Amino acid sequence: MTPEQRKELARLLEKGEGISPEWARILFPPEKREYELVYHGKDREEDIIADTLAVPLQPGRTFGLNGIDWHNMLIFGDNLQAMKTLLEMKRNGQLRNADGSDGVRLVYIDPPFATKQDFRGTEDQKAYQDKIAGASFLEFLRKRLILIRELLSDNGALYVHLDWRKCHYIKTILDEVLGEANFQNEIIWQRLSARSDSHTYNHIHDVVYFYTKTGNLRFNVQYSEYSREYIKKFYRYYDPDGRVFSIGDLTARGLRNGESGRPWRGVDPARLGNHWKVKISTLDQLDKQGKIYWPPSGKVPRLKQYLDERHGRPLQSIWSDISPVQFASAENANYPTQKPEALLERVIKASSDPGDLVLDAFAGAGTTLAVAEKLGRRWIGIDCGKLSIYTIQKRMLNLREKIGNKGAKLEAKPFTLYNAGLYDFSTLKELPWLNWRFFALQLFGCRDAPHKIGGILFDGYRQGQSVLVFNHMETKHKGACISEETIEEIHEAAGSRVGSKVFIVAPALAFDFQQDYIDLDRVRYYALRIPYSMIHELHRQAFTALKQPSDEMAVNDTVEAVGFDFIRTPELKYKTGTEKAKGEFSEVGFIKIETFKSEAAVREPFKKKGTLETLSMVMLDLDYNDAGKVFDLDAVYYAEALEKVGWKVRFQTDQLGKKMMAVFLDIYGNEARVLIDAAKFGEIKPKKKSRSKK
Repeated sequence: MTPEQRKELARLLEKGEGISPEWARILFPPEKREYELVYHGKDREEDIIADTLAVPLQPGRTFGLNGIDWHNMLIFGDNLQAMKTLLEMKRNGQLRNADGSDGVRLVYIDPPFATKQDFRGTEDQKAYQDKIAGASFLEFLRKRLILIRELLSDNGALYVHLDWRKCHYIKTILDEVLGEANFQNEIIWQRLSARSDSHTYNHIHDVVYFYTKTGNLRFNVQYSEYSREYIKKFYRYYDPDGRVFSIGDLTARGLRNGESGRPWRGVDPARLGNHWKVKISTLDQLDKQGKIYWPPSGKVPRLKQYLDERHGRPLQSIWSDISPVQFASAENANYPTQKPEALLERVIKASSDPGDLVLDAFAGAGTTLAVAEKLGRRWIGIDCGKLSIYTIQKRMLNLREKIGNKGAKLEAKPFTLYNAGLYDFSTLKELPWLNWRFFALQLFGCRDAPHKIGGILFDGYRQGQSVLVFNHMETKHKGACISEETIEEIHEAAGSRVGSKVFIVAPALAFDFQQDYIDLDRVRYYALRIPYSMIHELHRQAFTALKQPSDEMAVNDTVEAVGFDFIRTPELKYKTGTEKAKGEFSEVGFIKIETFKSEAAVREPFKKKGTLETLSMVMLDLDYNDAGKVFDLDAVYYAEALEKVGWKVRFQTDQLGKKMMAVFLDIYGNEARVLIDAAKFGEIKPKKKSRSKK
């Protein structure tokens, strides 16, 4: 700290003025580095790890057969909070690779901004802009990279997929978080052969940075096939049996003493200033095996390299042989920014082994998860978008064995869909007491540590202060409420020995007072109600909910949640029917949305009164399998587009099965689901779709 800084700090303290957050880096400087990226709002790593809330994972549904030790994990929620919970699982030995190492062996992420410049909405009206720009986005990603580093096993690898816009900034942050010594390579993926829509050099590539957590690099070399031109040029020699081979050097530059410098079979490499690459005994063995090519005129012998024994060319750092997902491709999941399976096949094969754990924290279309499944890896996928979750669910239930989603049908191993931060309270209420108590402690970031003060049994600690989980299920408490008198009784028994704060956790209806806390003497008793959106008093950041997109351009926006909330089904009214619009030859079915009102506790002021502002999108399964109860996504309609057509969802009736499932999603992730009989759309004979549904 400079003398001027000391003087200014003393002045601020003496006058009782507030100290700005920028002083944190001066008073508590981070680890000294040769260089680092400095920007406004950059937090200490220790604070990021400590302040991130580990929201519990609430299992929703398991797909596939039970009875195995591990179920693959698909998590709906903010990836920062979800990864904090996964970090606790790692510490408890619940995340383990095939080699016994704790943590995740491979992480691949394609953050939202990485490829969005090439994504256009259906009307192509908007230019691309980052929702979180500049320093804010860098810190958004840096926080997640810090949690990823902690989650990786000691022999783990990280691949970060970026575009040309901010890759240089992120490279510096990656050097800070994982260490420059652990930077392994920069991969250039040439996505397109050419384009002509720019006034300068056209951008046709993405960048993938490859890092390891430590210097313990484990890598499975991958190969690309030889081109016809390459084979024609180099594999020009034939054995009598027809085997094709090329010839390679058996000597290297430089004179050597000893065996490698001696003549062999009358050939002295020293005459040319060379030495043998291998021992004389090895040369004898190769010649006996017929792998020595003897050129005419007594020239230096060469090594035969048979084409049928070669794997191909070892992969280099420029990948120009993988095309983006095409519209008509068998693997196309109709999701913006989807990456090809061939790209992830290389990454997963190179940096993991069968049975290892693979994590994608921005799961998107689920390509990482689908390829991990095909290659025998276990996987964890996280995404904050319901469209992503339903896309992945459908994809995992309709897998094909081969990369590119071709070949025979592949039955995915069991996977469980979890909520992280948005919970089904009706399901929580049915938990046995011990499970309820554990979940309640997790929700509010409490440490499970029963202890007694003044004869009162407390359940744990939150920020060093005692926590009591009210047992509303116990017979003597059934129907009882936590009143102000209850708080007074606890205070009378425990007194000031409990410290300055006490937290009481219970269902909201168990409290018969409305205030968030009660002060007795110098002790503040907080009422932590479930369901509950966290109040500012307890947290450094205000509660913010995940936001779902209302237009196609926003599907891959960066979003961040703080805290948790509970599912509240929106109010929905609609009409169904068929109509023939002007210029159309046949009638189409429609769902006219008349009322959609979100019941979520967290709201923002409405901009336009009387509109359906809280609607995000409508998703349809046109041939819903009522027996299997699995929503199989067929079509997506965004609110912005629906508003322009009078809030009508229109579709071709020849795609209908006997029943349709429609999911109306609000901007906070809450769903209103309706099962509609095909007969609601008039005298239509439902037609079976050709694809099979589970």
